[in-house]
Formats: sequence, structure tokens, C-alpha cells
Amino acid sequence: MLKAVIFDFDGVITDSEILHFRAFNSVLSGHGFELTKQEYYGKYLGLSDIDCYRTLIDEGRLKIDPGRIQDLVDQKNQVFEALALNEGSIIDGVREFLDTLSRGGVPLAICSGALRAEIELILQQAKLRDRFDAIVSAEEVERGKPHPDGFLLALKKLNERGFGPIAPGHCAVVEDSHWGLQAAQAAGMRTVAVTNTYGAALLKDADKVVDRLDKLTLEDLTQLCS
Repeated sequence: MLKAVIFDFDGVITDSEILHFRAFNSVLSGHGFELTKQEYYGKYLGLSDIDCYRTLIDEGRLKIDPGRIQDLVDQKNQVFEALALNEGSIIDGVREFLDTLSRGGVPLAICSGALRAEIELILQQAKLRDRFDAIVSAEEVERGKPHPDGFLLALKKLNERGFGPIAPGHCAVVEDSHWGLQAAQAAGMRTVAVTNTYGAALLKDADKVVDRLDKLTLEDLTQLCS
């Protein structure tokens, strides 16, 4: 039985991955290098901001003390907010799918590696904040995707807010990356992949793959969680 849907944010709700890429490079350029688009999408996109900078330090590319990571995260967040105010947009088909779920009375949550301020900014601008009953952002978990911690915390929040008891197998997760799919599967949840960022070949481990969310129905999700 379908009892909840948990969404990734960047690349699923909003078309902001390219804004994150540009914001990261704005900060990294001050340290003598930038990521190529191929590098970012292939290796770093699924990581939280902290994990991205930590990985670059471990690789020897970003030569700073790890204690300065939060400063870089704050700088990147400022750049991203400025970009999002002018260029952030909701992906086609998302509003229609959210309408479908709302009519069905399905509780909704977000589990994202983005910062809370980034998520709230775009949802408020798009007038979608009231659609989501719980949000888990990067600051709330020690281990980001592909670890399951964020999805399990999102489920815990929904249960604490009176929607439960909801078991993991009764949750459908909507993701756009293989990191996110791995995290959802490790949490024991059912998975839908949308090909906004990666092609179907990289998302083949999902229970269902679609190219637009408004092609999904309640019946589709109910079948996944049966």
C-alpha cells in the first residue's frame, strides 16, 4: 500500500543542478581550478556540499585545511541563492504530479543533499512549500546519499507528524541519480527514477523509470508498494 512519497529536490523538483555547478565553480575558481561539467555530473553531483569539498581535498585538488569547509559551503550558498532568485525553475510535470498526489491524500516529503535555505527559497518562490509535510536537508544528516540516513529521517518525521505508522516498504522515493536510488533502496523503500539528469541506462536499478513525473499515476505507485 502506498502511504507516502519522498522526493529528492535538485533534478527532481527543480532544474537547479546547473546552478549548483556554477556556484561550486564560482567558489573553486578562487582556489585555482574549476570542475568540468562532465566531472561534476559524473562524480560530484550526488554529494552534499560538505562531501563534495571534502572529496576534492582528499583527492588533493582543493588545497585547504578541512576546517575551512564550512566557509566554502557558506560562500557557495550565497552564490547559489543569487542565481536561484533569477534563474531557478520548477521542472515540467512536477506541479501536475503533486496535484495528483494531493488529491489522493498522500503525505509528501523531501530528502535532499541541498541546504535547507536553498530548498526553502525555491519552494517559497514557486508557491509549493505547503505541499510538503516534511523536509530533510544536508545539515540534518551526518552521512549523505548513498547512505539511507536522510530517507529514514524523512520517514521518521512523517510518522511523528501523525501520518504513521508508515513502514519503509510503503514509501515511494523519486530520484534522478544512482546515488539517491542506492540510498532509497538501502532504506527499504520503493524507487522511481526520472531521467532529468541521467539517462535510463544509469537508472536501471529503479523499480520504475519515467521521463516526466506527470506520466506517473497513483496506480503506478500503489502497485510498487503493494
